[in-house]
Amino acid sequence: MLKIAYSPIYKYTLPAGHRFPMEKYELLPEQLLHEGTVTSANFFAPKRLSETEILWTHTSEYWEKLKTQRLSRKEARPIGFPMSKALVERGRVIAHGTIECCLHAMEHGVSMNIAGGTHHAYADHGEGFCVFNDFAIAANYLFQHELVKQILIVDLDVHQGNGNAKIFQHRPEVFTFSMHGAKNYPLRKEKSDLDIALPDQCDDSLYLRLLHEALPALIDRVQPDLILYQSGVDVLESDKLGRLSMSRAGCRQRDEFVFSTAHRNNIPVAVSMGGGYSPRIADIIDAHANTFRMAQQVFF
Repeated sequence: MLKIAYSPIYKYTLPAGHRFPMEKYELLPEQLLHEGTVTSANFFAPKRLSETEILWTHTSEYWEKLKTQRLSRKEARPIGFPMSKALVERGRVIAHGTIECCLHAMEHGVSMNIAGGTHHAYADHGEGFCVFNDFAIAANYLFQHELVKQILIVDLDVHQGNGNAKIFQHRPEVFTFSMHGAKNYPLRKEKSDLDIALPDQCDDSLYLRLLHEALPALIDRVQPDLILYQSGVDVLESDKLGRLSMSRAGCRQRDEFVFSTAHRNNIPVAVSMGGGYSPRIADIIDAHANTFRMAQQVFF
């Protein structure tokens, strides 16, 4: 059964006019239930990160400032959200959801988090709408418990996974692969183990060709026990924060290829949703829903 992490805490109230579409976290599970892709039995409510689990990835200084709400304005500004204890609690639940998705994926083949994909968070600071780095936290949890030896991060969000790259730059047991817009945020890129920087207006044909060339070769090379897949839909042509020109059909084919490649190689996949900022919320929801539809189609 496809297990999906979701909690009402995922939807967080932002000031009017904020550009981040928080409503997608409530609308996406509603859509999946309405269309019959999943039932209520597919969902589970994740727990929250313990302090120990946080400190396996993030520095004690950063965690203390989050816990006590003592980030300076300069430190909080790159995150892009108004800081509050509720936001920190939200991040703790989302990141633990990704841990639990990894455990479910290792049992069922695939598991998905309605939120997550917070790949811009570094060990010592947050940025780009990311407070905690859920992939790094999940990976370190698995290593601490000796559940895996090798992880492959497949980050197909339109923005480079700079936090992932920096956190794991000297960690050969995690291979970071980021395929992103060359001119998209962040302006200053980190060095992933493999970066594919895409030109503006990259269409379905070029995107899928490059992905088809890269992913099977990476799996042969890395031999991962688990794939952490960031399935951002900000690659769409309609996305207001992206610079690519993919269609929803192309984005769906991307997801299908990742899942089918993993399934064919008997590699479990834990998925976090990542970004999506199209002006029409319906476009965001449908593109994200395609990821769940493809997971059901390929694995179940």
